[in-house]
Amino acid sequence: MAAARRLKRVVASQPGFLNLKPSLDSADSVSSRRKRVNKNKKKNWNKHSDINDVEEFLDDIRHQERTTGGLLSEKSDDSLFFLDVGQPKKAEPKAAESDNRKVKTRKGKASRPLRIDLILQHDSLVPPPKDVLAYQQPNAKKLRRIAQKAEQLAAKGVVPRRQRQLLNRRPVARKAKMAVTEANNNPDREYYDIWEQEPKTSADPWYLHQTGKKAVKRPAKLNEKPSVLPAVEVIAPGGSYNPDFFSHQALLQEAHEVEVKKQKEENKVERQLAVNKEDTATEETILREQVEGLVEEEDEEEAAPNEEEEDAAVGAITLAEKKTERQRKREKAEKIKEQQRLAERHQTDQRQQLFQLRSIKSSIRQQEQRTEGKQKLRKAKQEAQKSQPRRLGKLKFQAQDLEVQLSDELAGSLRRLKPEGSVLKDRFKSLQKRNLIEPRERAKFKRRHKLKYVEKRAFREIT
Repeated sequence: MAAARRLKRVVASQPGFLNLKPSLDSADSVSSRRKRVNKNKKKNWNKHSDINDVEEFLDDIRHQERTTGGLLSEKSDDSLFFLDVGQPKKAEPKAAESDNRKVKTRKGKASRPLRIDLILQHDSLVPPPKDVLAYQQPNAKKLRRIAQKAEQLAAKGVVPRRQRQLLNRRPVARKAKMAVTEANNNPDREYYDIWEQEPKTSADPWYLHQTGKKAVKRPAKLNEKPSVLPAVEVIAPGGSYNPDFFSHQALLQEAHEVEVKKQKEENKVERQLAVNKEDTATEETILREQVEGLVEEEDEEEAAPNEEEEDAAVGAITLAEKKTERQRKREKAEKIKEQQRLAERHQTDQRQQLFQLRSIKSSIRQQEQRTEGKQKLRKAKQEAQKSQPRRLGKLKFQAQDLEVQLSDELAGSLRRLKPEGSVLKDRFKSLQKRNLIEPRERAKFKRRHKLKYVEKRAFREIT
């Protein structure tokens, strides 16, 4: 009992505690003979311990929190007490008469809440506990990190890939609503002739496609031109019948470069097909080739012992001694040491790279610049290839020869101008250059059967 009294005194001495229930002050509330219990065992701690005073203390605190919203010791005097100044003064008679009239006009007493509603009302001043689960959100940390990253990119002016794809997406053309057939009894419907050849426009589009009465929509790919070159290319100013001197010289220079290029290709083929005079056969080389293979007997006898020595060497290689266990262990240990040395070397190189971050960054920057330069060259090459003829067949496109006149061949007027080239050939080459038809050659006539020559009688009579 001494321990229980001591615990009561400790509880009563706690700051902010007020005794509202007289049960805490009575020392004779629990009078029982002390039992001799072994407190060394954990199972007897709660079973034979008196905690009623602690529970009463906690109940009293919870009661104060429900009724006053907190401990009374922490409340201010103004919230606990009020000043009683007596009965309020009576109102003026006029106001009283008007109130009486109002009361008389009302039937019955003022409406009050029912007792059951008062019981169900929340009378505790303790705020409800915060529902932690209501504020939780799945993947909240990940979404918050994504939002922060998006804000940082937006501050830098960088548009995310998904947003950029949405902005660049082509607007989808809305499908036209299916035409609704009008009722036959509608007096405002259009006149329709059943003997007319053209189908009704209000029919189902799918039905018109299946019956072949409506053309198939042309793919957008077919509307693209295969080449960016114009259909008719205007010749350079130097090709006029009375050109300027400098423009005519520029055209002559261009024609000269084309001819030089052709000449270089022809010379290259001739060099490759040329025969070297040193490689021609002479009488001495012919005799050497004829004598080759004829071996004397003495040479064969000298070669015999050499062959025996070679056989002995081969046999020595094949009959090598087997490695001992000690040699195998030594080789295995050396192999392990070599692996460890390589691993240590690799770790040392990695640690050394920490001091080379600046040079590594510069090398990465240079590599990015080279990659960017290659990308620009590749794009420029692709743009240049758009104006070049593609390989559509087994033959390459051969450009047409330039139609140019020398300085002494120029005509001063249109009357003395000599026509050059062919309009048909020019149009044919233009179709090939614009990738509309493949380059081709003129079909060669090939005779199926051999010609048979026969002598006639008239020829014999003449001879």
